[in-house]
Amino acid sequence: MAKKSARNNELLNNAKAKTSPKIYSLLVNLVNDGREDLAEIVLRVDYLLEYASTCVKQKDFDESKEALNKAKIRIEMLEKEGVETEYLKYLYEGIAKKSRL
Repeated sequence: MAKKSARNNELLNNAKAKTSPKIYSLLVNLVNDGREDLAEIVLRVDYLLEYASTCVKQKDFDESKEALNKAKIRIEMLEKEGVETEYLKYLYEGIAKKSRL
């Protein structure tokens, strides 16, 4: 079976322009392993981290903490499923420092 890419998979096509190369690479691996459900969770975590970062920039620390807590829960779910979450944790920790968590 041919590997899935942005050309033949809608989730990857939509994510390619919106995500960083490391996140996109993780998504490609998950989709090609048949775990599109986990790829969608990775996209949600990426969105929550981006949202939390925006909240920090706008000095809305309560909202950023809430978004970070939701992201942490999802990252832990991904870890239980055996997904490589090192980059997501790196992003989480950087934003959490700025958010005064």
